[in-house]
Amino acid sequence: MMRFGRIEAYVLGRSLFSVGVALAVISAVILLVQFVELSRSVGVRAEVSVSQLFGLTALGMPSLILVLLPFVFLFGCMSAYVSLNRRSELVAMRAAGVSAWRFILPTAAAAAVVGVITVTLLNPLAAASNARFASERARVMDNYLVDAPQDVWLRQGDERSQIVIHARDREIIDGSVVLRGVSLFVYQKDEDGTPQFTRRLEAAEARLLPGFWRLTDVREAAAGESSVRSESLSLRSSLDSESAMERFASPEAIAFWRLPAAIRTTEQAGFSASRYQLRFHQLLATPVLFAAMTILAAAFSLRLVRLGGLAGLAGAGVALGFIFFFLNEFAGALANADVIPLAAAAWAPPVIALLSGVTLLCYTEDG
Repeated sequence: MMRFGRIEAYVLGRSLFSVGVALAVISAVILLVQFVELSRSVGVRAEVSVSQLFGLTALGMPSLILVLLPFVFLFGCMSAYVSLNRRSELVAMRAAGVSAWRFILPTAAAAAVVGVITVTLLNPLAAASNARFASERARVMDNYLVDAPQDVWLRQGDERSQIVIHARDREIIDGSVVLRGVSLFVYQKDEDGTPQFTRRLEAAEARLLPGFWRLTDVREAAAGESSVRSESLSLRSSLDSESAMERFASPEAIAFWRLPAAIRTTEQAGFSASRYQLRFHQLLATPVLFAAMTILAAAFSLRLVRLGGLAGLAGAGVALGFIFFFLNEFAGALANADVIPLAAAAWAPPVIALLSGVTLLCYTEDG
């Protein structure tokens, strides 16, 4: 059983302190880079103050920090273990018969707990902050750039019908999706589940309200019949404003708790939900990834100082962390191309990193 005494508490405290320092340093770098980028892309095109730029920078930072959190644990824990090693504290612990597993496992468990908190609490906050960043940036740039009309394609459906929606432009007004120049193609499913075209609706504007679309200046034509005009028309919808806006967003911009609903509604509409499923599995694997980075940091930092080569070994650990990061991105690209299963693409890199760290520790500690 894993013991938790003074030694374990001391090493855990030092590791968490170093992780906090690494987080502060990386956050400062992100703040500087993001501020410079916004100054270049927004500040030279719109009348904004320094405080507004800092506000936009703060809104965009959380999502970037979450992406780099595995490196925060890698750098922070490696710094803590190297510092303990250089002061011969690890040597004294191991000379006293304390196994390295005793002070590594509590740190790995703490990293996994932080991973759970990151996925369940911080990820939704970062997604909301990212959405606010996008809307504020669009508002600031509104006086300089007028968004060009952009084609919008949506699809909604259930077990009985499918509706394909095309619009020339979209806008978010008071939290509601408003489409302009709208064409709706309505299909009914037959007994075999095959969609059969039934009617087409043309509308000047469509506003998504709870449970239905409100169409204005509508022209409706059924298959083989003449068109009928009406001032307004209501059409039942399985979408809400948030899920409809998520169709315009990347999977990374959707909060963890809303991903299952996004997957369900996307599949009901007849689209592939593979990107959302991949993102969901990657978030579920986050605690394993954080623990793996902690164990890798320890595996590359326990070499005795008197044997030399500690700096090179630590550098190799950092390089291996970057390799696993790019492996994770490469596996995601393969999954999106339907080359490998989604679950394997999301779980394989963290599990491989964890097993690599455990193997190196077993070799270093137990021979």
